[in-house]
Amino acid sequence: MASTSTSRSDSSSRSTHVGEEMPRTDSELPAKFTPQHSFELQDTEVLPSTTAPRLLRRRLQRAFWLDHPRVRRIWLYIRGPRPKVDLPDPTPFLSLTLHAGRRARSVALEPAWIRLTSVFTNPWLFVVLAIGYIIGFAFFARAQSFLTPADSFIGCTATYWAANDGCGLDGFACAPFDNATFDFRCPAQCNSVILQNPRTVGDEQVEFVPLIVGGGDEKRTYRGDSFICAAAVQAGLISNSRGGCATLELTGNFTNFLPFTANGLSSIGFPTVFPLSFRFLPTTSLHSCSDLRNEALAFNIIITALLFLVLRPKPIVLYWCLVCIGYWHVTLFSQPRASPPPLDEAFETFLPTLFVAYAFWRLAFRFTLPAFRRAPIEATVWYLAPYWAGVLTNLTTDKIPIDRLTAADIKERPGGLTALIIIVVIILVIVINQVRVIRKTGWLPWYLGWYIAGGLVTLVLSQLPGLELRLHHYILAMVLMPGTGFPTRLSAIYQGFLLGMFLNGVAAFGFDSILQTAADLRRDAPLGSDLPSFATNSSNYNASIPFLNQTIFWNALPDGEDWDGFALLVDDVERYVGTALNYSLSALDPGLIHFFRLAFTNSGFSGDFTMPATLYPNGTWVDPLPGPS
Repeated sequence: MASTSTSRSDSSSRSTHVGEEMPRTDSELPAKFTPQHSFELQDTEVLPSTTAPRLLRRRLQRAFWLDHPRVRRIWLYIRGPRPKVDLPDPTPFLSLTLHAGRRARSVALEPAWIRLTSVFTNPWLFVVLAIGYIIGFAFFARAQSFLTPADSFIGCTATYWAANDGCGLDGFACAPFDNATFDFRCPAQCNSVILQNPRTVGDEQVEFVPLIVGGGDEKRTYRGDSFICAAAVQAGLISNSRGGCATLELTGNFTNFLPFTANGLSSIGFPTVFPLSFRFLPTTSLHSCSDLRNEALAFNIIITALLFLVLRPKPIVLYWCLVCIGYWHVTLFSQPRASPPPLDEAFETFLPTLFVAYAFWRLAFRFTLPAFRRAPIEATVWYLAPYWAGVLTNLTTDKIPIDRLTAADIKERPGGLTALIIIVVIILVIVINQVRVIRKTGWLPWYLGWYIAGGLVTLVLSQLPGLELRLHHYILAMVLMPGTGFPTRLSAIYQGFLLGMFLNGVAAFGFDSILQTAADLRRDAPLGSDLPSFATNSSNYNASIPFLNQTIFWNALPDGEDWDGFALLVDDVERYVGTALNYSLSALDPGLIHFFRLAFTNSGFSGDFTMPATLYPNGTWVDPLPGPS
C-alpha cells in the first residue's frame, strides 16, 4: 500500500514498510524436492534447529502468563489486535445528509467541489504554474532584500556601543563618537526582539525588553548602546510591522538621557554623561525600504490553499511543495538569519532539510495525507492552519515566556515555569491520545520500543561531562513526527504544525547541536567568575574631602587565583585597566551621579563585573548589591 488502506482488512499493510517479511510470489517459493535432493533433505532434518529453544520459550511464556493473569491482560491490551489492522480513512465532514420530516437530502460538498475543480488538476497546468510561482517568488525576494545597499542592513539588536568593557579602554574601539552619519534599513518586528539577560545601565538592570536609553529630550537623543531599530520605531521614523529606512547622526558626549514612551516602546533614563550618543535625521536617501514579509505571507498562504483546493497534485508532490515553500519563506522573509539573507548558508542547510523531510514522508505523511484525497476542503483546514502556525513559530510563540528550555531561563523569566507546565500538560494529552490511536492498530509495542531506545540514548547523551542537553524545536518536531502516521484528523493537525515548526527551526537557525556547552548557552549572561570588592564603602567614604581630591579603593587580588589585574567601569565606560588598588575621581564632574563597577582580569580578559556602587553629588556613597551585573 502506498499510503493508508481504505479497506477494513484484518491485517495491517504498514508491515511492508518496517522490515517485516513480505508475502512471496510463486516464483520465490522453494522448489519441490526431487529424488536427487533426498540426501540434502535428510541432512537438513538432522541439523540443529531453533525449534527446541522456540518451544521452550513458548512453554516458559505460557507458564508465566498462567501465574500472572493480570500482567497478561495488561500486555494484551497494550499489544492491541493481532493481526495488526489499518485504520479506515476518515469520512468527510462536508458530505452531509439533512433530514426534513420524512425526506432526506444529501449535501455532498466535497464531491461537488472535486467535480467543479477537476479541470484544474491537469499535471501540465501544475508544472506551468509552479514555474510561474518560482519566478514570481524570486522577484518578490529581490524586492524584499536586494534593492537596498547591503551595507545599510542592520539587525534588530544593532548598536554603536558594546556591553560592559566591549568597547575597550575609554571606548576607543567603538569610535568615532561624533561627526558621522549612517543610512540604515531595519527589518520588521523589532519590537519583539528583547534582552534575554539582564543589562546594567547606571544603577538599573534592564531585561526582557528592547534596550533603549534616552530619547526623552527635545532632540530625541539616545545613548550609544540603544538598539537602533527599536529607537527608530519609538521615534516614529519606521514601522514595527513593515520596518523601514532612516538616517542617524552621531552626536558624541551627552548628559542626562531622559526616559520616553511612544509607539508601544519605553526607554529608560541615564542621569550622567556618556561619550557616544545619536539622533535621527528627518530624511534619508535610501529607497525600497518596506519589509514585505506580510505580503509574502499572504501570497504563500494563497498558493498553498490553491494547491490543496484547486490544483490537487499527488500527495507526495503536495507534500514537497509544503516543504519548499515553508523553508524558503522563513529563509527569505519571516526569519532570515541575516539581512540580506545569506543564500550560501540557506542552500547549505536545504539539502539536509530535504533528507529529514523525506523521512517525515516515509514515517508519517504518506499514511495520513492521502487519506484526505476525497476531502480537499478538510485537508486545507486540518493541514494549512497549523502548518503556517508552525512556520511562523517566532510569532505564534512570541508571548510564551520561554526562550530556551534551560533551567536558568525558565527560572528567571516571569511566568516561565507556569508556561512550561501548561506546555507539558498539552503535549502529554496529545501523546496519550496518539497512544490510544496507535494501540487500535496493534503497532504500539513497535513504537514504544523505538521511543524507549531513543529515550535511553538521550539519557546517556545528557550525562556527558561539560555538555548540556538542548532540545531545539526542530528536534522536538523530529521526535514527535513518527507518532502521527495514522489517518486521523488530529494526526493531520499535528503533522502540519510539526512540519512547519521543523522548517522554522532549521531555516532560521540551522541544525544546531542537541549537545551544547555552557558557553554556547550563556550568550551575554554573567560568567559565574569571582567578584572583586570595593574597600571604599558607605561607612568609610569621607564626604568632607573635596570631590576632585577623592580616591576610591578596592581590595587586593585573592591568593591562589589566576587573576592578574582589575578593570573599572565608570558610568558604564571602561576607564581603568591595571593592577592598582585605587582610582582618582579628579577627572569626573562633581555635579553628576557616578556609577562604579569592578571586575578581575586575566591576560586582558575580564571576568564578571560587580553591581554598581553609586556616588551622588552630595557625597553619599551607596554600596553595590551582591552578585554580578
